[in-house]
Amino acid sequence: MMITKAFINLSIVVSGLSWFLQPNSTLAQSVSSVGESEVVEHPIEKKSESEPLTIRKCDDFTITGKGNNPEWKKTDWTFLTKLDPGGQEYESKFKMLFSPTGIYLLFHGRDEKITTKEYKDFENIFNHDVFEVFFHTNPEVIVYFEYEVNQLGTELILTISNLKGQNYTSWVPWHHESKNKSGIKKMVDVVGGEKKVNATIQSWSAEIFFPYGALGLLPNVPPKSGSLWNANFCRLDYDSGKMIKWSWTPTIKDSFHELDKFRSIKFE
Repeated sequence: MMITKAFINLSIVVSGLSWFLQPNSTLAQSVSSVGESEVVEHPIEKKSESEPLTIRKCDDFTITGKGNNPEWKKTDWTFLTKLDPGGQEYESKFKMLFSPTGIYLLFHGRDEKITTKEYKDFENIFNHDVFEVFFHTNPEVIVYFEYEVNQLGTELILTISNLKGQNYTSWVPWHHESKNKSGIKKMVDVVGGEKKVNATIQSWSAEIFFPYGALGLLPNVPPKSGSLWNANFCRLDYDSGKMIKWSWTPTIKDSFHELDKFRSIKFE
């Protein structure tokens, strides 16, 4: 595959991605916080697991981390399923919209503690608390996108391929740290405490904008009306001292990278 100038090939990155890629490994979380207010609540619409989740159109807007822009009223919350016994029964949910320029994503989760450490961007933040999203834009092509963020705003951005007979290979945005080449914007809001390692909190949310250019190594981008992608939305929490996983796809067994178990999203 040809690699655009905005990305650099990092084949060794994915080999350390723990549970996401291999059974019995570990995941983590990475998020940033920007204030202390709750995400606005909206009605919930229940859908069957086989029915694609409809992604509504929106106008472009400025993200704050709070999910309080009126555009979010165009869609409902979708809940994640807790996969593991033990730990707290933290409510975890997401919303997603799309505009002419990119994808908007909002995560929200109840919480009691910021269980992470002072990571830098692109380090293994999945070994502590994170929200994660996976976009598999064409199920016939084994190339997909992964994004993670924690309560401190630290992020991990990967485009991953898993060609038959080869190991996982990943790309990260080139010079993303200094020049924001990916164009991804994220804001995090922490409620009930300070945004610092081990702080006691009540909840946190992450609001992210993905310009279509950030998904530039994937097919079927940008989406058109009626386009179908596969996707998964996940959370990792370590407050109990062990990894507790949440997933939109409830049938995940060994890895968040089980592409055949991803669910469909449909762009209106």
